[in-house]
Amino acid sequence: MYRDTGAGKDPVPPAQMAMALLLQGYLGLSDGDALEATLLDLRWQLVLDCLGATDPPFSQGTLQGFRERLIAHDMDRRVLERTVELAKRTRELIGRSYRKHWGWPSTRLRSRGPVESRTPSTCWRMRGSKLVESAAALLHWSPERVCQEAGAPLLLAPSIKAALDRDWSDPAQKASAAKRLVIELENLKDWIAAKLPEELKKPPLLEDVATLNQIMDQDLEPDPGGGGMKIRKGVAEDRRVSVEDPEMRHGRKSKTKRFNGFKRHIATDLDSGLILSGAITAANQPEESAARDLAEDIVRQGFSVGDLHLDRGYIKSPLVDEILGRGGEIVCRPWVAHNGKAFSKAAFKLNMRDLTITCPAGESERIRSSVVEFDPDACDPCPLRAKCTTAEMGSGRTVNI
Repeated sequence: MYRDTGAGKDPVPPAQMAMALLLQGYLGLSDGDALEATLLDLRWQLVLDCLGATDPPFSQGTLQGFRERLIAHDMDRRVLERTVELAKRTRELIGRSYRKHWGWPSTRLRSRGPVESRTPSTCWRMRGSKLVESAAALLHWSPERVCQEAGAPLLLAPSIKAALDRDWSDPAQKASAAKRLVIELENLKDWIAAKLPEELKKPPLLEDVATLNQIMDQDLEPDPGGGGMKIRKGVAEDRRVSVEDPEMRHGRKSKTKRFNGFKRHIATDLDSGLILSGAITAANQPEESAARDLAEDIVRQGFSVGDLHLDRGYIKSPLVDEILGRGGEIVCRPWVAHNGKAFSKAAFKLNMRDLTITCPAGESERIRSSVVEFDPDACDPCPLRAKCTTAEMGSGRTVNI
């Protein structure tokens, strides 16, 4: 992990930070709270061999860098694997049985990074100003000089709306203002490419330009009336929602509940409670996208996925069909059926092996398609009709399969 460490940093024992990460995970603390614990909690000091310390044994940035280095070298997976190896030796997880029961829940993780709720033009100006600052630092110039030389004076204004001086309720003036800002930002990028061609190939300019291009591309579309680009109507697919966190996305728990951040996926051995695999995906990715990686981690440790208890989101994964095909069982909470005050689908008996459906009054029909309609001659005189359907007389109750 330490072939390339960089220069100018005080060395910190990796084993000490590894122990700190285990303690942090066990107690569910943030990086800041973990550092505070190294000073205020004697138990932490005992484990980390820093009794009596008056300063934290490492900085928050060092801990974050160590975590990133672990992930980059696949050592986060190794932590889980070593945990399983220890469990086997202590007989918490016995043998390598063919059929194991696994549970796969997913959890919504809300990011602490800021979500951009500003207008597109304000976001562009903020990222353009960041690009100006990076270029000014490399050239040892003032930001004012960079903006003037690059032909982007709008980026010097404290308020982009005030500097453009437009009636923002007028669609035509709003579009004209956005186009002017886009022109100045393109001027800035072209000027930097000509002035600092080598620096543009590496951070910070490489990252600053890439971020600016991304947020402009997702907010702009060609103007069909001519004259370049205009602000996009609607939301771009896979839209970046945070300037600071490039991987954070909008996600939905339901049609009405939205969150910003990521999804955490966990594979657990239901017999012992041990976590054997985990994954993180963007909030806008379906649960099924993580299923294959979770299964591969389990197989890599010498196990087979037999029966699977999972959230509904994983049902569409091809892995589910594979498990069913080899005789495994899938256990999943069904979707809740709603039908107002009338009998819901749950009141009917569905026999998917015989392909029959029986209503609360005892009438049965064959399932021949995705929608079953009961015989109107049986539904019209039925004493339970008022509780079952609001269809007109002569029409039977229908049920979607």
